[in-house]
Amino acid sequence: MSKLVEQAVAAISKLPPETQDDLARFMLALARSSPTPLTSDEAAAIAEAEAEIGRRERVARELIQEFWRAHDL
Repeated sequence: MSKLVEQAVAAISKLPPETQDDLARFMLALARSSPTPLTSDEAAAIAEAEAEIGRRERVARELIQEFWRAHDL
């Protein structure tokens, strides 16, 4: 295991269990197959999310979970 993966796992282990599970599902999905290209809508949504992060705004947990479900994660 690379040092970076070890750092990521250590950081994730400090998060609440439900967040750990969300991240684990995401990591497993990435490991199973190569990611598909983003649609323009998805790319725009990510850009907006990054802007919200920059403004220190938070996205509702329900919206994040909806995204994961839409992508079978």
